[in-house]
Amino acid sequence: MGTGTVRTEAADEAAERRREQRGWYFYDWACSVYSTSVLTVFLGPYLTSVAKEAADGDGFVHPLGIPVRAGAFFAYSVSLSVIVAVLVMPLVGAAADRTGRKKPLLAAAAYVGAAATTAMFFLDGDRYLLGGLLLVVANAAQSVAMMLYNSYLPQIAPPEERDAVSSRGWAFGYAAGALVLVLNLVLYLAHDTFGVSEGTAVRICLASAGLWWGAFTLVPLRRLRDRRSATAKEATVPGFRQLAATVRDMRRHPLTLAFLLAYLVYNDGIQTVISQASVYGSEELGLGQSTLIGAILMVQVLAVAGALALGRLARTYGAKRTILGSLIAWTVTLGAGYFLPARAPVWFFVLAAGIGLVLGGSQALSRSLFSHLVPPGKEAEYFSAYELSDRGMSWLGPLLFGLTYQLTGSYRDAILSLVAFFILGFALLARVPVRRAIADAGNPVPDRI
Repeated sequence: MGTGTVRTEAADEAAERRREQRGWYFYDWACSVYSTSVLTVFLGPYLTSVAKEAADGDGFVHPLGIPVRAGAFFAYSVSLSVIVAVLVMPLVGAAADRTGRKKPLLAAAAYVGAAATTAMFFLDGDRYLLGGLLLVVANAAQSVAMMLYNSYLPQIAPPEERDAVSSRGWAFGYAAGALVLVLNLVLYLAHDTFGVSEGTAVRICLASAGLWWGAFTLVPLRRLRDRRSATAKEATVPGFRQLAATVRDMRRHPLTLAFLLAYLVYNDGIQTVISQASVYGSEELGLGQSTLIGAILMVQVLAVAGALALGRLARTYGAKRTILGSLIAWTVTLGAGYFLPARAPVWFFVLAAGIGLVLGGSQALSRSLFSHLVPPGKEAEYFSAYELSDRGMSWLGPLLFGLTYQLTGSYRDAILSLVAFFILGFALLARVPVRRAIADAGNPVPDRI
């Protein structure tokens, strides 16, 4: 075979890889609108108002006969959705490994989630149970789809491209979230001009996120390719047995598990702040929906800048120290949030700026640091457990938030309770000797880590 032929084949392979990578980016573009517009901004305050409409004279609703404060119903629904996702993800992951056909499973999860989100248009009056059901289905489906989406990364990008490809996908998601939030803000503020009520405008924003999710999912489904691995026929154990086997293998790398535990704790705090901040702003601080949307939009923009800034700090001080610094910043930010005066949008924007500056960087650096702790040849297996464990722990934060509000009736106490996740996460991470952990995993130790 001539040199020219080899070069042509290499160029064709690179072009096909870039095409597939561009398709992969678009799933983040598709689904991030759900996380931003639905879960973070609109659904929390709106579902809470619907639950209050259905509440009895003491402010309680009674799903399945269980007395629940209407103000805590959204947090409990988020917690239940994560539990459902944890039960489903191992089974879907095992099926993907057995068949090598991730794309049909990704399509099923994405379109179940998109359909449930679109159906939120019918959430009005006192239909709080419908809202809770749709939230559980959409959030669990999004978790399953993200697990499958992330598992494509090692297949579409060689090691030297992986960081850049992953970062571009992350950037696509934040860009889509910011763009749709601007459109949502226009509709919400000018709902009278468009001839719709405020509630109808919110329901349109919720449903449009589902339509966006479904429409742009077509791009990755057209461009991504299924690859049947050489060991696919051997992967016949049920999902939970497969997960147990991975955990048993991880026990041979206790320092990797120690880092994973620290990450799960503080990331649970991060995810809860993201999902409950709008409820805190609307219910405790008395802020309007336009203020909340503007604040979340600021978070979206500053998260990119913050990630770049923390990335530069990591090059100087190392990823571990930079993450520890970000956890201190999270603690200070939540402490300040407890004292925010009601009906003071300026101070809420200051709080949002603090969250935005540490949000993207703390998560991005955590993922990159974990990648050094994965034994060679086990990248997909360990990152599947990483995603599953991440979702598996992220029900504790909403549960603590909901229980604190249930017991105290104060959203300020509920938001302050989340400080515990960052303090404990800091203590656990500080104890992990990352250089020894990297060496024990069989990887070269970087000069600065």
